[in-house]
Amino acid sequence: MNEPILHHYPTSPFAEKVRLVLGAKALPWRSVFIPAVMPKPDVVALTGGYRKTPVMQLGADIYCDTALICRVLDTLQPQAPLYPPGCEGVAELIAQWADQQLFWTAVPYTMQPAGLAQVFGDAPPEQMKAFAADRAAYAPQLRRPTPADAEAALRSMLGWMESQLGHQSERLSAEHGPWMAGPARSIADFACAHPLWFVRLAPAVAGVLDGFPRVGEWLQRMLSLGHGPSTRMKSAEAIGVAATAAAAGLHAPVFVHPDLGFQPREAVTVCATDVGLDPVAGELVGLTTDRVTVERIDPRAGRVHVHFPRIGYQIKRQKASTP
Repeated sequence: MNEPILHHYPTSPFAEKVRLVLGAKALPWRSVFIPAVMPKPDVVALTGGYRKTPVMQLGADIYCDTALICRVLDTLQPQAPLYPPGCEGVAELIAQWADQQLFWTAVPYTMQPAGLAQVFGDAPPEQMKAFAADRAAYAPQLRRPTPADAEAALRSMLGWMESQLGHQSERLSAEHGPWMAGPARSIADFACAHPLWFVRLAPAVAGVLDGFPRVGEWLQRMLSLGHGPSTRMKSAEAIGVAATAAAAGLHAPVFVHPDLGFQPREAVTVCATDVGLDPVAGELVGLTTDRVTVERIDPRAGRVHVHFPRIGYQIKRQKASTP
């Protein structure tokens, strides 16, 4: 089995979600550090323009969005399942809420001036300005809450999580529990953990987590999973891995379902519908109700397949050029 290659940077919350999954599954992986802001030429060589972090690579297959990445990792290593039978539906619902509502509450709260200084550490002012400019372009239509509004909302959400953990503790005799969605750890726990991990990066504002003892104990159990065995890799090496697999014609099996409105090999773009709206163009080679895959050719990476989940992404036919 090819080791997953994770393209990420240390302070990315969604990358932490995947790193914890890798730790829980004890999967060996390769670590490629990427810039936190655009430009990202080596990432674009693989993805065609997708700018969210992280991205996971398996040979010449590039997986975008942690909702899909976690599904793929669960297939690679079924042990410590992320979608346990009996609670898969509620786990997915909680994970969707956490990746959207909880994330976009916890991050603006943490990035207030006192927290910002600690998250960036000794970064020079020009680096912080570049980050702010990049994120403004990343989410131009997003209305971010004020720190006061974010704190009020975060405390409410932490209260919900405290109540949920208390409910699970009373009705379940789970080993090393309780967990967010049932008797076993699930994708819900990883999705809820990474926004709170980000809050903890800034001790000046992390006091908001105090007063929620069940959440604190659960979060400590989640973070104790660690990241598993990883090996650093340069981005140029990762592109070489893609090129070698592409030259051999090695890609994950995909197909275009005939009843979903598109034909195989149509020229399409795929674009996120929330933030990071840069479209990825290519030929449609895979389409189901869960996943869309486009094939694109890069001078360095070769013929790569870029995979996205259907939820949160829009597929459009490319307009034919006028002669």
